Amino acid sequence: MRFALGKFVLIAASLGFTAWASAYPAGAADLGLMTAGPGSIGNCSEIVFSCENGRQYPLCPIATSVVGEVVTASLHTGHRGGIHVRLVPMGVGYRYAGRGVWLDGFRDNALLNFGKHSQVACTIERS
Repeated sequence: MRFALGKFVLIAASLGFTAWASAYPAGAADLGLMTAGPGSIGNCSEIVFSCENGRQYPLCPIATSVVGEVVTASLHTGHRGGIHVRLVPMGVGYRYAGRGVWLDGFRDNALLNFGKHSQVACTIERS
């Protein structure tokens, strides 16, 4: 009986924490890039990275979460179409990583990395 009561208290406390945590949703910088909604899937003009090298790199969402964060996308670098990137969980900010490229950012500022020794600073232009 004592074991069952302890287990019940643990489960109840876990559910209480979950309900409390969901009442305070994390911001976009904590989760990833946010879109306007399900209609933004495949829309390459909503999130565009404008970089210091004078180029623009559109991010085309492939899948979004329930709250609208981009989970997978295609990053168009101009080389043979887009590179498939996936959201990597981070403590603060966001990271989208794909084959040979990754994008680290916080809010509207990002650093686009083309391998270990080539990176460029970018900002997000939203339509």
